[in-house]
Amino acid sequence: MSTDQRIHGGTDALGVPLYDFSTNSNACGPCPQALAAVQAADPTQYPDAGYTALRVALAAFHTVEPWRIVLAGSASEFIFRITAWVRQQGGLTVSLPPHAYGDYAHAAQAWGLEAAADSDAANLVWACEPASPLGQAHAHWPQWLVSRRAVGDTLQTAQLEQTNQPDRHFGQLVLDCAYAPLRLDGAASLNAAQRDAVWQLFSPNKSLGLTGVRAAYAIAPLGAEVPVQSVNALAPSWVVGAHGVAMLMAWTQADVQAWLARSLVTLGEWKAQQRAQLTALGWTCLPSDANYFCAQPPQGVDAGLLCARLRQQGFKLRDATSFGLPGWVRLGVLSPLAQDALLATLEVTA
Repeated sequence: MSTDQRIHGGTDALGVPLYDFSTNSNACGPCPQALAAVQAADPTQYPDAGYTALRVALAAFHTVEPWRIVLAGSASEFIFRITAWVRQQGGLTVSLPPHAYGDYAHAAQAWGLEAAADSDAANLVWACEPASPLGQAHAHWPQWLVSRRAVGDTLQTAQLEQTNQPDRHFGQLVLDCAYAPLRLDGAASLNAAQRDAVWQLFSPNKSLGLTGVRAAYAIAPLGAEVPVQSVNALAPSWVVGAHGVAMLMAWTQADVQAWLARSLVTLGEWKAQQRAQLTALGWTCLPSDANYFCAQPPQGVDAGLLCARLRQQGFKLRDATSFGLPGWVRLGVLSPLAQDALLATLEVTA
């Protein structure tokens, strides 16, 4: 795991891109209702330190018990915190998807976790569905999860054993659900019982087009009351600020979810057009279930150099080299206006 440099999409040293294809944020956003809630938040007051009402609202939204809701400053903050917890419990190994968000590996390196030979042997297993950067189903689920059929099955494999002995095996899977609400095609590959056996991490700011608001939450596995207490103990006080609380509370509201559902229809239409136009220019587009996809420029065009040239002209694409896909880029789906501007520039630049 080589994690010296952190590479992300979005705003960079050149500022906010005029046309930002480099992030997976919902291009139909920001959600008006959620934005209004964030703007109305009172930054002069501390949030409730226990986040009582927010936990109850999120629990009701997902039909789970409130104790299973673990709040986080962001998805990245939770990634580092749960990695720290795994190491605290004696964990030594991690399993990462072949192509994945860099913070999984960054956190593992920071806490001294080594790559496991396979997911069944790992103390910490990361999964994401739809995956990033490919937007496809996760592959290579651990066998204990694949064989799980019902909630009544043993929960032993779904929980970390409470031990500080590093030679004892335990395993825990965290499913990053960042793009699950932005799924445009396909279906989740885990059933309800399987999801109840793993940690599920949600970061609604992408779906709401509010990525500048940093707040997230996880749903703990069934039967994991003791691990939840330990993970919460590793968090600072007031891990989510007033604006994050407002966004997460808005996320649970029916009108916000209705807006999201409508936006998925629009994103599906925009995605079909964006892929078709790139294909017509000789690009190769990989299949994806989400509001983004990976594409390869025509033969003879260096993807990294192309991204650099486009950035100077106000366009930002995500070079997929850091994902382990050199020669490819990941593109978020944007509006037809942005697509037309990109295609006109590509016809000249490429």
